[in-house]
Amino acid sequence: MKEKIITIGFVVILLGVFLGNIIKQDESISVSERRKLAQFPQITLQKLLDANVSDEFEEYAMDQFIGRDSLRGIKNMFHTQILRQKDNNGLFLLEDCIYKIEYPLNKASVEKSAKTIQNIYQKYLQGKSNVYYAIIPDKNYFLPEEYLKMDYEAMKQIIQKELGNLTYIDLFSTLTIQDYYKTDTHWKQENILPVVNQIEKQMNLPITSKENYTLQEAGDFYGVYYGQLGLPVEPDTLRYLTNETIEKCITQNIETQKQGKVYDLEKYQTSSDKYDIFLSGATPLITIENPDAKNNQELLLFRDSFGSSIAPLLINHYQKITLIDIRYMSSQLLDKYVDFTTQDVLFLYSALVFNQNILK
Repeated sequence: MKEKIITIGFVVILLGVFLGNIIKQDESISVSERRKLAQFPQITLQKLLDANVSDEFEEYAMDQFIGRDSLRGIKNMFHTQILRQKDNNGLFLLEDCIYKIEYPLNKASVEKSAKTIQNIYQKYLQGKSNVYYAIIPDKNYFLPEEYLKMDYEAMKQIIQKELGNLTYIDLFSTLTIQDYYKTDTHWKQENILPVVNQIEKQMNLPITSKENYTLQEAGDFYGVYYGQLGLPVEPDTLRYLTNETIEKCITQNIETQKQGKVYDLEKYQTSSDKYDIFLSGATPLITIENPDAKNNQELLLFRDSFGSSIAPLLINHYQKITLIDIRYMSSQLLDKYVDFTTQDVLFLYSALVFNQNILK
């Protein structure tokens, strides 16, 4: 009798899960994982002959499985709470903030990244005195000393050796862990005015105060670490700073030729990565034009994704900012798209980018 009850219960659970998956409406994106989910495969004769349909259906079934996020959370809690593993997939939680292990320092990658910047200087900027660079510390910089993290001082020394003919702007002292999202790698735009002021000071620009902006709230923000960790953590709140000048500015995506606004509120609603609200997300080349500019000065900002949120806070000083992301385009092609003249130039990259050697 006991065996029959167990068998019937097992069958009921299987049928319930089966029916639940049939009834459940497919989702297009996973908010927690910040990615598109596989959809029901299109069945064609060629796919049947190549046996591709079964692979696509398996991916679809895994992505659309009912209660998938809950099951991922249970698995991750088992690893961290029961097995007492300190990290899960290289991520760990400390005082409600998610960190990812980034260790050790890859000296060869840092040197190659710095050489890429030096090559750009030699090819396009030779002799210019208004060329600057800065390193954005990642969250691990603020961890207690007992945690594994990169040797940031060694990183600075390698980069300074390669870029001695550029002016260094030290940002490490302008940031704290409170300036970063708990669930993501990025800094909070509303907290980085000290960074902006440090850049302004070093580049001889007027100093901006917080009174120049109004703070707007977009909503909840589940960062890239949230989905990877898979544990229940409160979301961040995504906020942005704006003013009349920023609202008037027009962006131009050179790749797509699409114009837009500095803050893409539609992207916040539709994108799996809500950080795309800043300049509509990653792209090789985008410009911001300021119709209220009191001069004709321009800035070339070589950047990673951190640059998307700081550029709006610098546009008040310039008629135009050109943001260049050489993670997605070769630096050898720059003169086909950028007219190098008298612009200010700032190379602004996170420590993670230097350590990964992904600049082209």
